[in-house]
Amino acid sequence: MRIRTLAVVGTGLIGTSVALAASGRGVCVYLADRDESAVRTAAVLGAGRPGPPPHPVDLAVLAVPPSQIAPVLAREQARGLALSYTDVASVKVRPQREILAGAPDPAAYVGGHPMAGRERSGPLAARAELFQGRPWVLTPTRLTTKPAFDRALGLVALCGAVPRVMRARAHDDAVALTSHAPHLLASLMAARLSEGPAAARLAGQGLRDVTRIARGDSRLWGDIVESNAAAVAGVLTRLQEELAAVLAALSDLAEPNGGLAPEARGKSRHTLVDLLERGIAGVGELGDERAVP
Repeated sequence: MRIRTLAVVGTGLIGTSVALAASGRGVCVYLADRDESAVRTAAVLGAGRPGPPPHPVDLAVLAVPPSQIAPVLAREQARGLALSYTDVASVKVRPQREILAGAPDPAAYVGGHPMAGRERSGPLAARAELFQGRPWVLTPTRLTTKPAFDRALGLVALCGAVPRVMRARAHDDAVALTSHAPHLLASLMAARLSEGPAAARLAGQGLRDVTRIARGDSRLWGDIVESNAAAVAGVLTRLQEELAAVLAALSDLAEPNGGLAPEARGKSRHTLVDLLERGIAGVGELGDERAVP
């Protein structure tokens, strides 16, 4: 379905990138944010015009943290902002549950999550091409109407992304493994660097790659992880179990040669090599990062 008018509520990295992509395709975009300076910055970048539209737009994009999706949707539906609504939050179960329980018109909503981003935040980090070739998950509910779903598909097409339809729970379980738990692990590694400057001075590209995403907005990521806490905890629990085995193997291998039987040393060495080989296989599942997904 063709989108002629669009409202973007939240002019951070993702919201402004959506607005830039849509504006670049001739869509009339209206911008809103609690932070007036963010709206002004997005407007100067060419993302759209600040302020409410004179009439309901075709589609409103809620680019706010997961915990705010339901209350913002209720507010904007009460104001009659748009014919249909979607969001770009990286958690889907919590907003969907809250929307089905209390939104004025849950049938006009379809959850969305573009699988793209940067470690930088704010409108100045936005890029119109951010979503090109990237997956964009849509999670319609049992009540979502066809026009609402078609408008969300239209937005995905405007941004050059690839639509993927999933159930909310399957989405949240997947991103707990691929995004949310990795962010916490990156933060754990980066936090160790505060123990002393010597280690940081010796850091190479490998550590920089591991910790790069730890630069993300702490308040936003706190909201994301809290909203998907059960799924993230499940991933970290499994990692904890494997880490315990690795720690036991390292403790054995740290013993002097005479303090550990050759068979036990060989078993511990196998534990480490097996993990490294499974890691190599796992990276292979990701494919070439330069390829279009």
